[in-house]
Amino acid sequence: MSAAPDGPDGFGDDGFGDDGFGARLVRTTDALGTLCVGIDPHPSLLAEWGLTDDLDGLARFCDGCLAAFAGAVAVVKPQSAFFERHGSAGVAVLERLLAGFAGSPTLTLLDVKRGDIGSTMDGYADAYLGVGAPLGADAVTLSPYLGFGSLAPALGAAREAGRGVFVLARTSNPEGGPVQLADWAGRSVAQGIVDGAAAANAAAGAADGPLGDVGVVIGATHDHGLDLSALRGAVLAAGLGAQGAGPADVADRFAGLSGLVLPTASRSVLRAGPEPAA
Repeated sequence: MSAAPDGPDGFGDDGFGDDGFGARLVRTTDALGTLCVGIDPHPSLLAEWGLTDDLDGLARFCDGCLAAFAGAVAVVKPQSAFFERHGSAGVAVLERLLAGFAGSPTLTLLDVKRGDIGSTMDGYADAYLGVGAPLGADAVTLSPYLGFGSLAPALGAAREAGRGVFVLARTSNPEGGPVQLADWAGRSVAQGIVDGAAAANAAAGAADGPLGDVGVVIGATHDHGLDLSALRGAVLAAGLGAQGAGPADVADRFAGLSGLVLPTASRSVLRAGPEPAA
């Protein structure tokens, strides 16, 4: 898997200069649009592409995605689980995929949904977010359900390295409702997470300036009922395409956002492969 050519800024995966993730995201989406394409090498997709469900098929799938998306879409979102299922060699393919996109204008959002406390969160931060992180992407997804404050090591590491994070708030899966919509101190748990992300962006100087580096994940498949007016960050809007949400749903459900929306689609785009042009 060959690396894509250097982007216009001349930065590698850890060479972001003084640019934060939010600023780079605005610049990239201005140039390439807001679509985020998931890279999900699911066994059924490998089969549809005529590939074997093994390391060779995984690497060929990633080669096709790199050829199709680098410089063509603003953000790609590899799903770590579909690499981890192949063991350490599968994770090595993921590392090569991230490196391949690193020199292109396309940003990488690694979907790992990590979240823990104390030294364990420090370990996750070292793996995914720190300067020189072995699995470093432009941004990662985080789970805040041990408390938003437990994410502090990850937020600090991301800020130092110029990376971003997307925190799960109101997800598209129906099982999330009982937890995310539960009342806590007069607001839903999901609203508390959005407010925590807004506070983190404000503390970093994004209240009236550039887009903040802390985004949230909110499903586009249902009315979320959240106040997004103070976020000053990006929303990863899950559920476009195969899960049933369409462009009109995205426009309606995020009309009050202070920030930008990244609608994400995976299977509905990937099924057009394996030819990059398709």
